[in-house]
Amino acid sequence: MAGHSKWANIQHRKGRQDAKRGKIFTKLIKEITVAARMGGGDLNFNPRLRLAIDKAKAENMPGDNIDRAVKRGTGELDGVNYEEVRYEGYGIGGAAVMVDCLTDNRTRTVADVRHAFNKNGGNMGTEGSVAFMFKHCGQFLFAPGTSEDALMEAALEAGAEDVVTNDDGSIEVMSGANEFAAVKDALEKAGFKAELAEVTMKPLNEASMAGDDAVKMQKLLDALDDLDDVQAVYTSAILEE
Repeated sequence: MAGHSKWANIQHRKGRQDAKRGKIFTKLIKEITVAARMGGGDLNFNPRLRLAIDKAKAENMPGDNIDRAVKRGTGELDGVNYEEVRYEGYGIGGAAVMVDCLTDNRTRTVADVRHAFNKNGGNMGTEGSVAFMFKHCGQFLFAPGTSEDALMEAALEAGAEDVVTNDDGSIEVMSGANEFAAVKDALEKAGFKAELAEVTMKPLNEASMAGDDAVKMQKLLDALDDLDDVQAVYTSAILEE
């Protein structure tokens, strides 16, 4: 059993994302474009592109927008050439933070990320300073009330690595990053649809943060997430309401 209220945290996070829907579209289009450029436009042979398109559809992105992003990635349409870059650092109380970006100008991006850290009580670290504190993996979160035994059986049969029931009743299923799509398909075929399903950087050790520290940490995370070049922000901090 895990001690954190994962359900409350994910609902809080989804609420903040809903408030920034226009920005989410921009990020998803960039991810689709890069995924298509790196792995081609065939979803059957490009799990990253399939995941990006699934996310876009979940956000009700129009099909035309998705098609154009794929074509920009495969070179059928002209578009900006983005590159992937990751920055690492520390937040309030030394909490680990990783920031994944897609950018066409590294100089601008690193300056923006450093400024967000410094302005909001954090510190930008060197490459590798916190990456070892995270695991690249697939993560699925199921609502409280989901049958633990049935989900565990389906998850392990699907090739999942771990199943954890949290104190709030929500259930997490973890998979290898490369096995994410297969596990997702198998779970859905078994009748289990996750509230959250993503390939993520999961902290190996989490730390709860409350009160003023939680407010300050949220401000830092929001400042990073609001940057145009930032695709995802990961942290070891669990912010209590």
